[in-house]
Amino acid sequence: MSISHAPPDSSSPDIPDTSTSTEGGRTASPTSPVPTPDIDLDLDLEPIRPSSSRRTRVPRWLRRTSGPVLLLLLWQILSATGALTPDVLASPGRIARVAGDLIADGSLPSAMGTSLRRVAAGLVLGAVVGTGLALLSGLFRVGEDLVDASVQMLRTVPFVGLIPLFIIWFGIGETPKVAIITLGVSFPLYLNVYAGIRGVDSQLIEAGESLGLSRWGLVRHVVLPGALPGAMTGLRYSLGIAWLALVFAEQINADAGIGFLMVQARDFLRTDVIVVCLIVYAFLGLLADFIVRSLERLLLQWRPTFTGR
Repeated sequence: MSISHAPPDSSSPDIPDTSTSTEGGRTASPTSPVPTPDIDLDLDLEPIRPSSSRRTRVPRWLRRTSGPVLLLLLWQILSATGALTPDVLASPGRIARVAGDLIADGSLPSAMGTSLRRVAAGLVLGAVVGTGLALLSGLFRVGEDLVDASVQMLRTVPFVGLIPLFIIWFGIGETPKVAIITLGVSFPLYLNVYAGIRGVDSQLIEAGESLGLSRWGLVRHVVLPGALPGAMTGLRYSLGIAWLALVFAEQINADAGIGFLMVQARDFLRTDVIVVCLIVYAFLGLLADFIVRSLERLLLQWRPTFTGR
């Protein structure tokens, strides 16, 4: 079988010219202009925008404050119409005047300072105990066998039910109050830090080992950063429980603090003072949560998260 090649000077091209076409027996010239239809290029085109960008943008601070403002407005209306009597719940105006009086005579700032010291002491002790036990149980199997079962058993016991025992053990001073807050803070931190440590991807551990990291290097550069989101979540839960525990703790023969003001107001049927103390609890808790969230954004910049739409 022979293969023939066209000579270099052959006039017949290897690839036929596809620009020539036969239409009705006539051959179109390659250089003949191709007729183009008349197209109106003057079109009114509008860019496509997502539906979310077409909505009217309301400032976020306005949306977040609209709920409390509407609640206060409804409260004032019910109080003005007599639906809420002062014996049941004082009006917002009355509460604002009472809050001003408590601030003016110095009783409210002094009570806030005492309560903040109790919460700070209990939070620090609870963070040390909860985080230490979580590290021991999460990093070592022996620690898990020794610690986890006992902690899981104790956390099912309501810490409020231990108040009588704490009074017998520690008396009626500051120690039982701080101990109750410490106990309430420890368990959320333990659970979240332990879950964060055990939730670290094992492939990251293998990658660290292949890079030659020591055991301490793995803990420092892999395990602890991976457990940090869980630890911050546990800290937020612990702060909420700390203020809840403070309410119960300051019922134990307290002679100062926000709870002491509430006990006095209860004895004299002062609903306005009770509501002022509750509002102070709420604002202190909101401020503490804001601080933790700011700290979380600062420490977790390496982790992109979904922030809503």
